[in-house]
Amino acid sequence: MEKIPIVSVVGPTASGKTALSVELAIRLNGEVISADSMQIYRGMDIATAKPTSDEMRGVPHHLIDCIDPHEGFSVARYCELARPIIGDIVKRGKLPILCGGTGLYIDALLGNMSFCEVEADPMIREELQRAYEERGVEYLLDELQKIDPDSAERLSAGRNPKRIIRAIEVYRATGMTQTKLNGIQVSAASPYRAAKLGLTAKDRSCLYDRINRRVDRMIEDGLLDEARRFYQSEQGDTAAAAIGYKELLPYLNGQSDLNSCIESLKRATRRYAKRQLTWFGRDQQINWFCIDEIPFEEIADRAESIIKECFYE
Repeated sequence: MEKIPIVSVVGPTASGKTALSVELAIRLNGEVISADSMQIYRGMDIATAKPTSDEMRGVPHHLIDCIDPHEGFSVARYCELARPIIGDIVKRGKLPILCGGTGLYIDALLGNMSFCEVEADPMIREELQRAYEERGVEYLLDELQKIDPDSAERLSAGRNPKRIIRAIEVYRATGMTQTKLNGIQVSAASPYRAAKLGLTAKDRSCLYDRINRRVDRMIEDGLLDEARRFYQSEQGDTAAAAIGYKELLPYLNGQSDLNSCIESLKRATRRYAKRQLTWFGRDQQINWFCIDEIPFEEIADRAESIIKECFYE
């Protein structure tokens, strides 16, 4: 069976992924599929840097504004939603273009992964539940931090003891972290033939400067009001982990000044970008472009050539 052509545009936050994916979609008759774990949520517009209608330039975008913040979401659910969308785009004679910075979602989709379910262990769960009742959620988070820092960071905002207990339980039952378990490929060969494009910066300070300026624009565009609305409504643990709200919460609660919280948000975003670069850096198939060395038009031209060579020549 002939594999389905698909493009992925990846990289850290604020690197220009949206602009490149839209430009390529216009040139190559494509449609964009978001691969962002937070843009899936309705109402979380500024914090997640959702593309505006002007930025979309008339190109259809998928998997943005699909579910409410109180709903949970997972990589498995993302793949379930994305696969038929890709099929429909291809059926209509267009090119699907993945765009986003959630590496696990992209790798799972392109690798045709499914995910292991670990059976609950009543004895471990009872022990952890007792520890929670006696020592509190901070103790559980500290324990999780020791074995799975990624999950600890992801769950620290929502502070849901059930989910934290589950993450520790998975490790104790299997010897693997929940993060590692999520990366196990247990399915057949991928149905996709992917042209992978990545945006980065040779000088990391260039990227960090873009991030800092983006945060300043978010504040100007009303991020504080969006954060207030978010915390006044019901939200689930997945949405609550979004960078952009929890860093401003001390200011909203009157516990810190605004400038300190903004600096905290910039720092958290820079750290997230560093983790994204580490994740994507493991993929040797990505064709990288340095945004601080190559003009945008030249990046788009080279990317178009790579795609055509991959699919059409």
